[in-house]
Amino acid sequence: MAVLEEKAMRWLLLTLAIITNLAFADRIKDLTNVAGVRSNQLIGYGLVVGLNGTGDGGDVPFTGQSLRSVLSRLGVNVDGVISDFDVAGVQATSIAADNVAAVMVTADLPPFAKPGQNIDVNVSTIGAAESLRGGTLILTRLRGVDGEVYALAQGPLTSTGVEVNGAGDEIVIGVPTAGRIPNGASVERMVESPFNRSEHIVLNVRTGDFTTAKEIVDKVNTVFGDETAKAIDGVSIAIRAPADPNSRVSFLSLIENLDVNPGEPSAKVVINSRTGTVVISRNVRVTAAAVTHGPITV
Repeated sequence: MAVLEEKAMRWLLLTLAIITNLAFADRIKDLTNVAGVRSNQLIGYGLVVGLNGTGDGGDVPFTGQSLRSVLSRLGVNVDGVISDFDVAGVQATSIAADNVAAVMVTADLPPFAKPGQNIDVNVSTIGAAESLRGGTLILTRLRGVDGEVYALAQGPLTSTGVEVNGAGDEIVIGVPTAGRIPNGASVERMVESPFNRSEHIVLNVRTGDFTTAKEIVDKVNTVFGDETAKAIDGVSIAIRAPADPNSRVSFLSLIENLDVNPGEPSAKVVINSRTGTVVISRNVRVTAAAVTHGPITV
């Protein structure tokens, strides 16, 4: 009877050890990023039309200039169009733009994005426009840091901000001068990635830690053989990968789903003086100390 109880106890301890080990294991996918596989920022300048009198008006001269340029490219003769007067009382040549707003358009180009795919864009005013609600962005080029055009944006805006005026009071909910166009840009150019050309795949640990890097290297080498992975430093790990793109994708899929035990973070104490909340990591050790506050000594 005692032998059975001893065996049962051993099995229980072994099960608890396995469960504890799995509880602290994380996938390599959750701990690292693949070097070179990242998004790229795009930016462009455009015009939003169709506003209900909440545009830039005559206060922003470059809005009228931009509108004139767009109309000229569309074959509309705008020479001689006069709509307002300058400070000296001389007739000016700018176009009134009460229903038009000059905007900056930004977007993130995802990794491996191909021509024809759609991405979301964000639109924000840069002039005197009060609201973009109900407006439509006209065709806008989105450029990368190298100056090349990578996407074209156009479409109706979705703006959650509301501004209400009445009886001398003004209520603003959200930000009416910013909007968003879901799937509002079409990718026109692909960003070259070193993923299929480099000899090694480099994994960057999101939270740099020598212990975590070592654990990843040991796990990959255990599963796929020695010298498959090598640590470059506490952040980067180089992994030999197949030359064939299809095999490389399958190989990386296997690697990123491996479970490893990451290194424990350093001891840390976080104090929020506003709420009086104290967060202490489990690695913090408290030794004998004396605390004095006013007449109280602990």
